[in-house]
Amino acid sequence: MIAIDVGQSGSRVQSDGVEITLERGKLAGEDILTTIRNICASLPELRSETVSLSLTGFAGEVSEPVPFHDICAQTFGSKETAVIDDGLASFAGALLGQIGVALAIGGGVVAVAGKNNNFSHVDGLGSTFGDEGAGFWLGSRAIARALATREGRDDKVALLDIFRDEVNAYDDLKVKNSSDAVLLAIESARKLLDSADQNIAGAVEIREEGARLLGKTIVAAWKNAGGLVSEYPNICITGGLAKNRNYSELIARQVCQEIPGARTVSPQGNNLDGAIWIAQNLREDLPPMLRWARSATL
Repeated sequence: MIAIDVGQSGSRVQSDGVEITLERGKLAGEDILTTIRNICASLPELRSETVSLSLTGFAGEVSEPVPFHDICAQTFGSKETAVIDDGLASFAGALLGQIGVALAIGGGVVAVAGKNNNFSHVDGLGSTFGDEGAGFWLGSRAIARALATREGRDDKVALLDIFRDEVNAYDDLKVKNSSDAVLLAIESARKLLDSADQNIAGAVEIREEGARLLGKTIVAAWKNAGGLVSEYPNICITGGLAKNRNYSELIARQVCQEIPGARTVSPQGNNLDGAIWIAQNLREDLPPMLRWARSATL
């Protein structure tokens, strides 16, 4: 089997247990089909009857799978292709069939819950209208409050001092709402969490609000999958920002306020593992997050 996981910062490919890491991911504004076409063209010669694709950019709604299968059939000689929303792949990799919720927080955020083959997808709406509590959300609020303090609209002097370089980088932007501005915000998220760890007041406030929102995201995902607050779901928090222990623990405490029996667990695998598990265990469409395409001769 060939499994491909495409993110916004890079991609990974696994074939017969051998993993290949690529810097090429989904570019801003790029159609995901174009991304897959370019990634497949860059790979060494690989062959497999089954290809499993974990892809960013669907926001929980996987599009028509046949064009993806056509690319894989031409490139790898595949006879069947699973096209998977990366949130579902993250869930499958993290819990490997157990009930619960997987929350992935990086520049954006998505929560996927599963219970008895009922699945739900929450957030992943993008930085303009969603992704609350994730990297862009955290970093943009930190820089916004620093800018407001510089103008006298806020009083978080310590935050302004800490984010002086980011404020200067903002000043240097020719287009203040460009992709470079988005990247600046995302790259500022870790500094925001580090500042909160040092009890910088403004940073602590932003972190606490982010944790509250992410706790709500997890609870909503569990309920939308048919889960009850009286049950004992597994909660797995993954992604780059999950490495900040204080943030992860705050999120988990928020969840337990509404689902007392929720259990925080470590991920059992990653998106590639999830893509493989799905291809082996979920052999039919699971709309809207999983769609299969198969050659007529299969």
